[in-house]
Amino acid sequence: MKNKYLLVDTAVLPDIFEKVIKVKDLLNTKKAHDITEAVKFVGISRSAYYKYKDYVFTVSESSKSNKVTICLLLGHKTGTLSTILDIMAENHANILTINQDIPINNAANVTITFDICNLTIELEHLLKYIGNTENVIKVDLIAME
Repeated sequence: MKNKYLLVDTAVLPDIFEKVIKVKDLLNTKKAHDITEAVKFVGISRSAYYKYKDYVFTVSESSKSNKVTICLLLGHKTGTLSTILDIMAENHANILTINQDIPINNAANVTITFDICNLTIELEHLLKYIGNTENVIKVDLIAME
């Protein structure tokens, strides 16, 4: 049976998954010398870490993902989409497609698919950066390939 992956908000998951990610981060950034030190710092057992370590990843950790599709709801103001595209270009996101609907009630839906192979920041940070941009009402991650 082929693996099936889901993108799930951490708000609905048990803390163990976030703690496993934290252990991986401590090890990758060399803030912990070994697994024993990292799991003790985070407050989980070594067995819990080993049980989930190969199954829990952050969005940016997945090396299989190259393409991302996001859906934006933008306020109808001149230059908003241009600003978002500038942010993406500054962080080396390679735009593949852009679909924009006609603004209704002063807001337009925009769907952007882009390549993240050369992204210089974490995808999560890019999405937050875009979401905090003026006239951006909503940002949703739709798909990853």
